[in-house]
Amino acid sequence: MNGWEAGTDLLVVGTGVAGLTAALEAGALGLRVLVVTKGAAADGNTRWAQGGVAVVDGEPGAGRTDGDSVHRHVADTLVAGAGLCDEAAVCTILAGGPAAVRALRRRGARFDVAPDGSPARTREGGHSAFRVIHAGGDATGDEVERALLASTGSSTGSSMGSSICSTVGSIGTVPILEHCTALDLLLTEEGAASGLLVLDRDGTVGRLRAPAVLLATGGLGQLYTATTNPAVATGDGVALALAAGATVADLEFVQFHPTVLYTGPGARGRRPLVTEAVRGEGAVLIDASGARVMAGVHELADLAPRDVVAAAITARMAGTGEDHVYLDATGLAGFERRFPTVAAACREAGVEPARDPIPVAPAAHYSCGGVESTVDGRTAVAGLYVAGEVARTGLHGANRLASNSLLEGLVMGTRAARAVAADLAARRLAHRGAALRPAGTPMRAADRDVLQRAMSRYAGVGRDADGLQIAAGLVERPAQGPATPEDAALTTTALAVLAAAAERTESRGCHVRTDFPSRDDAGWRCSVTVRLDAGGRPSAGVELRIGGAA
Repeated sequence: MNGWEAGTDLLVVGTGVAGLTAALEAGALGLRVLVVTKGAAADGNTRWAQGGVAVVDGEPGAGRTDGDSVHRHVADTLVAGAGLCDEAAVCTILAGGPAAVRALRRRGARFDVAPDGSPARTREGGHSAFRVIHAGGDATGDEVERALLASTGSSTGSSMGSSICSTVGSIGTVPILEHCTALDLLLTEEGAASGLLVLDRDGTVGRLRAPAVLLATGGLGQLYTATTNPAVATGDGVALALAAGATVADLEFVQFHPTVLYTGPGARGRRPLVTEAVRGEGAVLIDASGARVMAGVHELADLAPRDVVAAAITARMAGTGEDHVYLDATGLAGFERRFPTVAAACREAGVEPARDPIPVAPAAHYSCGGVESTVDGRTAVAGLYVAGEVARTGLHGANRLASNSLLEGLVMGTRAARAVAADLAARRLAHRGAALRPAGTPMRAADRDVLQRAMSRYAGVGRDADGLQIAAGLVERPAQGPATPEDAALTTTALAVLAAAAERTESRGCHVRTDFPSRDDAGWRCSVTVRLDAGGRPSAGVELRIGGAA
């Protein structure tokens, strides 16, 4: 094969919180690690996270409700997950939060503090207590990403030149290979993951060998015309894992953030997020007439879980004929100091939050499902691990509780790295000299604009059987012009989401079927799984394992 080749112990795909945490932990355990990312090192989704990290660690932060506990955090997560959380996974991951946050602080992360010097805490939708710690007011993700990237102690590179090769295995650094797209997983003849086929910035194909591959590729927000996700969130990990023989689950549960800054009907791509913490501090949702959107909808009103709020906003917009509502934060003192990122985005759009209600609308935000894994990141494919948004651990169920995502990335990144180290030590993984073959990731691709419009219209907050079938037909049409590997990943992932959404004939969490508007615990308290069929197309089935108690 023409191109280049390199080898290491662990390949990590992605530079978000889960990937970098895993890489740092693996390096500390003595493994040779190489991180691969298709953009620049800081281009992932983590830096866009505004709200914070939901964690209970026994420290009495500002505004904290007396008696908060991990048990209460678990209970809130199970309620938000609408009966599909794996309760054991929830308990394990949330209990690991305090240690994970302490490790992050040791790596230099600086969180906001209260006047008494304890961690400042806020409350977000679905939480029964003030347990969300934050940084820079509303720039938590940016601080987490900064601290983790600084901790790698590594220079980044754009090709597998000698400078990068020489750093693989060096002590105290984690090399990051930038602008390098993962095209396919490399498998042994027995079907174990043992490397990656990649495309570098110069268009040269290379082979990266490793007995362990960790996918930390983030989400799939670019399936939709409007999203909080950056341009790199194209569902790559889902497509790669499916092609390797892994199973994905709960993909129908795409969480739409209820409050994304509305900047006009023609806005596309990543849109500025208005963090849920704004409502946590007292802002309320109103329509154009000034009527409260959440009045009488839920006992928590504007602090109801995200699926409830997004659905209520969508219903109000349909009833009024408007394409947005408003978040009234005019009564909040010190808005710009507390939420500088939101304030800057509002000013750029010509909105002054101290004087004007903020125009908002739901947008695709977070995938609650992903590649099925254990709480140690292991998948059904030997040598293949997942962590972060690409993984379905059972933490989120049918709807993610606010600010559980950064926590999951920190905990699961650490646990997955330790699992890799344990599996290597026990000789459970493929031998480094094994013959490898590409998994065969499907390369058919739809036109991206057609795909995004179809998904937004027919697979957004409300879906029905006819619309899902129309969307699948549109996504199945091949693009007429040139397509990229990202377009192919989006196509495979879109078809997987549509298959799962068509299979689940009920409404639950952030999956709303207008033709099946009720929740059906008797028939659907189980997960929909998706695999590739013999023709390489996603096919849905039902996993009989029952979710944890709600």
